[in-house]
Amino acid sequence: MRALVVGAALSGIAISKLLVKKGYEVYLTDIKAIKEKEELETLGIKVYDGGHPDLLKELRYDLVIKNPGIKYDVPFIKDLMDAGYTILNEIDVALSFVSRYRYAAITGTNGKTTTTTLLSEILKRGERKSFACGNIGLPVSEIVLDNGDDDIDLAIEIAAFQLIAAPHFHPLVSVCMNLTPDHIDYFHDLDAYYEAKMLVYKNQRDDDWFLLNVDDEEIIEHAKDIKCKVVTFSLEKKADLMRDGDKITLFGKELFDVHDLRLPGKHNLYNAMVAACMAYKMGIATSDIKDAISKFKGVRHRLEYVDTIDGVAYYNDSKGTNPDATKVALSSFKEVILLAGGYDKKTGFKEIVPYLKHVKKMFVYGKTKYEIKKIYSEAVICEDLKEATLRAKDAAGSGDVILLSPMCASWDQFNNYEERGDYFVKLVESFRI
Repeated sequence: MRALVVGAALSGIAISKLLVKKGYEVYLTDIKAIKEKEELETLGIKVYDGGHPDLLKELRYDLVIKNPGIKYDVPFIKDLMDAGYTILNEIDVALSFVSRYRYAAITGTNGKTTTTTLLSEILKRGERKSFACGNIGLPVSEIVLDNGDDDIDLAIEIAAFQLIAAPHFHPLVSVCMNLTPDHIDYFHDLDAYYEAKMLVYKNQRDDDWFLLNVDDEEIIEHAKDIKCKVVTFSLEKKADLMRDGDKITLFGKELFDVHDLRLPGKHNLYNAMVAACMAYKMGIATSDIKDAISKFKGVRHRLEYVDTIDGVAYYNDSKGTNPDATKVALSSFKEVILLAGGYDKKTGFKEIVPYLKHVKKMFVYGKTKYEIKKIYSEAVICEDLKEATLRAKDAAGSGDVILLSPMCASWDQFNNYEERGDYFVKLVESFRI
């Protein structure tokens, strides 16, 4: 058996190691240099970095796996598809080697990471081993490699990129948190992006649950042909999972009190109610659900409080990689000095206009700085995040909030949103020196 893995990020390396262990002859290739090349070759993996040589197209493979960030219009990927290969994601392949895992799947434009992380914290109170994984950072392949086919519960954050390459993905309980324009640069069509999200429930049947957000019109329009049990949820109307006064209830049974949740914002209440419902479906007691929610402090890079220096509070919302996420962040404050900009995902920024009433000043940087200035003419143009942060610091006074919520991906100046957020945090920390 032979496998080709394209892309040597965390998931590519993990699935390569797993496939070698399972007896595959593995070829791993990346356009960039692979720093783990020597280690991987000692395991028997054939590594080709710095490009994709033609010899890789001359071989025949039983499996072809692609990093989800690599677009399908890349010539090497197009050649593989033209040759008749089905391109798979490492999550789908890794789960094919286990039968005792149970998993919840969280997709949607925003809220995935907080919901996945909170669900994982709740699952830790159960009797089975549990992990938060997938698009949140830990590859499923690594869990399977380290644990084998054990009794394990997974909270899987799964992106549209991953769902379109996961034809066998079958969660016990799933959700699409919300749908707003994003990743047009990848899908080229908004409906294609929305339809990719709906693949999360494609293989669910019978007693599996799909949680349906009846407060989101796009989900109502696109969620069709669901063959499992549909559990409706809402904060605005009657539903299976709903707010009843100060209680979040499921089929009339209290899961937790809204005052148990320490995180601000309506969006976090949505995240918590979904995580609680998923945990309940996976057998966690309501007392453990309430306890976990009351102790949850949130997620790094998602409205993360950094520090207050000279009366100025700094918040890191680097995971705000689209306008909808920044809308949520702005709504959490009365007024902010906003840092925004980055890689252009072609979503546009007009939808942020009604929320600019929360913006006292704005400093924009990166590839999109001029596009953002079109919707906020007073925005100050900066070259990079460092300049934007320093100029915001100089402009701020006691009582102000400086918020990094870029509305854009990080790829013009950083490798990912985590690196961008870490850079911002270190910059803020340097203000104390």
